[in-house]
Amino acid sequence: MKMNIQAPLHIRKLTPYVPGKPVQEVERELGLANTVKMASNENPFGPSPKALEAARGFLDNVHIYPEGSGFYLCQALSRHYKVEQDRVILGNGSVELIEIAAKALLVPGANVVMSEGSFTMYRIATLAMNAEAREIPMAKRTHDLKAMARAVDANTKMVLVANPNNPTGTYNSMGEVERLLQEVPDDVLVIIDEAYKEFVKEPDYGSANALLEAHPNLLVLGTFAKAYGLAGLRVGYGFGHPELLAILHKARSPFNTSSIAQVAAIAALEDGEFVRKVVDFNAKEMKRVCAELKKMGFSYTPSVTNFLLVDVPMASSDCYRKLLMEGVIIRPMEGWGFPNSIRVTLYTREGNDRFLAALSKVAAR
Repeated sequence: MKMNIQAPLHIRKLTPYVPGKPVQEVERELGLANTVKMASNENPFGPSPKALEAARGFLDNVHIYPEGSGFYLCQALSRHYKVEQDRVILGNGSVELIEIAAKALLVPGANVVMSEGSFTMYRIATLAMNAEAREIPMAKRTHDLKAMARAVDANTKMVLVANPNNPTGTYNSMGEVERLLQEVPDDVLVIIDEAYKEFVKEPDYGSANALLEAHPNLLVLGTFAKAYGLAGLRVGYGFGHPELLAILHKARSPFNTSSIAQVAAIAALEDGEFVRKVVDFNAKEMKRVCAELKKMGFSYTPSVTNFLLVDVPMASSDCYRKLLMEGVIIRPMEGWGFPNSIRVTLYTREGNDRFLAALSKVAAR
């Protein structure tokens, strides 16, 4: 029997986000074994042991709904980042907070200013609300914040900035972010997505949290998916003015973060030693892998994150398929506006060496 339900045109025109496939599915489909997944910017060390212990200890209580506001996790985030607790909001991953903001603020005819070559969910969240995604060209694979400020008009409801940016791994300085906020009208929401902030060591980078008091139209996002290794539990957070968060709460689903996610995130936040280990290892491997790529003749975009955008002498989809047959899973970047680039997540030293050897092999064919 034919299905006759018709979605509105703006939904029919959407291209859904395509996540990287799980290792098990790829191995089953292609008959591979011992593959290395370097496609989704996950933490190769896994979660903090303390987070695992907390999650396991809470399993007997999963028949009970979570505490709706995530009070204790908000309290822990408030204490850790020195932000008042009424300025904290939780999301099912930080991306849900972007979707919540879109639901709360966007109407047909509105627009959202964002950068080309940035996280594709920004565009999807905007178009799903039948608003315009106003994508501004990058400057040297970095957000052009001056051009983004100039693109704001009377119909702009939000400006979205990934800092650092995915998939390029580049960043904007604290001074650049502050100038953006000074130039954007105070009735336009500015979202600074800092999903990879823990990895950044550059002295001119800083969290936009420091600008919250001066800019009530600012929402700063973070996540436990990357440095903290809790991607599978889907828990993110945002910091903003209490009146702004009151608007967002109206569009937020109840119980949007699970009890397990909340208790694991609290424990992870308290395990500073684990995060330092992850970040320090990543920095050392980033330096080593970049040096090897340079020796091999590959160009790449210098990155402050846990991944690299590497330029390859073929279509990125071809490189993806060839590396896959070598047991290495990376992310082709054609759909993100980089047709001859791949994104590779830094892994263990052994995994990174497998990638380098496989890339050298497929590029020589």
